[in-house]
Amino acid sequence: MKVMGRSTIRTVDVKADGTGLSSRAGTALLALVAQRLGLADGLCAALLGTRERRSAHEPGRVFCDLAVMAADGGRCVSDLAALAGQPSLFGEVASISTARRVVLSIGDAELDLIRQARARARERAWRAGAAPERVILDFDATPITAHSDKEQAAGHYKGGFGFGPLLTSCGREVLAGLLRPGNAGANNADDHLTALELALEQLPEPALDGDILVRADSAGASHDFAFACRETAIRFSLGYAITGRVREAILALPERAWRPAADADGKPRQGAWVAELTGGVDLDGWPEGTRLICRRERPHPGAQLTFTDHDGHRFQCFITDQEGNDLAVLEATHRQHAEVEDRVKTLKATGASQLPFHAFAANAAWFELALCAHDLMVWTQQLTMDGEHKVCEPKRLRYRILHVAGQLTSHARRATLHLPADWPWVGAIMRAFKRLEALPAYG
Repeated sequence: MKVMGRSTIRTVDVKADGTGLSSRAGTALLALVAQRLGLADGLCAALLGTRERRSAHEPGRVFCDLAVMAADGGRCVSDLAALAGQPSLFGEVASISTARRVVLSIGDAELDLIRQARARARERAWRAGAAPERVILDFDATPITAHSDKEQAAGHYKGGFGFGPLLTSCGREVLAGLLRPGNAGANNADDHLTALELALEQLPEPALDGDILVRADSAGASHDFAFACRETAIRFSLGYAITGRVREAILALPERAWRPAADADGKPRQGAWVAELTGGVDLDGWPEGTRLICRRERPHPGAQLTFTDHDGHRFQCFITDQEGNDLAVLEATHRQHAEVEDRVKTLKATGASQLPFHAFAANAAWFELALCAHDLMVWTQQLTMDGEHKVCEPKRLRYRILHVAGQLTSHARRATLHLPADWPWVGAIMRAFKRLEALPAYG
């Protein structure tokens, strides 16, 4: 077969006879990070009880390969063929049917063990340099569409059909996810308590002993959730609905009560002010020391006004038990809860955009697999990348770093991965592999 390129200088002969070639040379970083941090071995131990026979693939290794595949952009089990077709780089990968059986064999007990393996790997990753500057747990629910009638799928609040998992993120990582039917209540305190417990189990011991802040929108503003935070010595910052009485208290504030708001960098935020409403609204049902703070801001051009807006201003409130007189700092800290939307987006880009099984238990296992994939993506970026690649979205990272061509050769019992010298980002890839080699191995 001959293909004409854009240039008429020459034709290109196409032959499928290459050996040791890979179209995903950079994806090896994900698999190597899983090994370096002990996640691969931890998963093997977690799923050891599901192994049917000695000659078969280790279930934990299959699960890890699926997580690498999901981080690489795979959306279903059959996409594992992309890794299986390149044994020179990824080794012997299980068949599609074997991988499917592994996921179907995972129950609640195995999920707990998988979470423990993730927690141990996270502790090593944070110790190596992936820890966030401050432990802030952000809660948010998101819809996942189901394109067929799957077990426990239901209509969700956005008018679609599927599932409504509740997620907890910290920094750039998604610590925990609770898979729920699509019609699960947004303000369900029990679900928030379960998600909080799962997230705390993912934190290393030093982080548990330090200052922790919980943030959520108004869906997380329940008395049970706030008191649970108080009992575990965790501060909270929760969105608060603007009822008629709250609106009256806002409009009753004198102009001198409003102070300039601040952006995340501490600079004044144009057209925004903050004020405290604690004394003007009854907060007796909340933990002692709870404060109500309001932000007043001019909507951006073209924004749709609501009934709670007044005199060209939009209002948003939150309650918190944090101390401090600088309302601008407290409000700016709460506003950064919006970052959880980015975490949701990246999690969906690493396998959680759809749940491929009919059974709810299998989809719960797949959802935990997506969390593992997200962990691998974030840890690889934080520990081996620099510049924009350290924080870029998965799509860009795959285009530039992961999906680069390479050839694996062997000489004197040593394997060498050859990368194209003229690839624009080959320097970033070389630095990533060198940083990976410098990471301390677990154990």
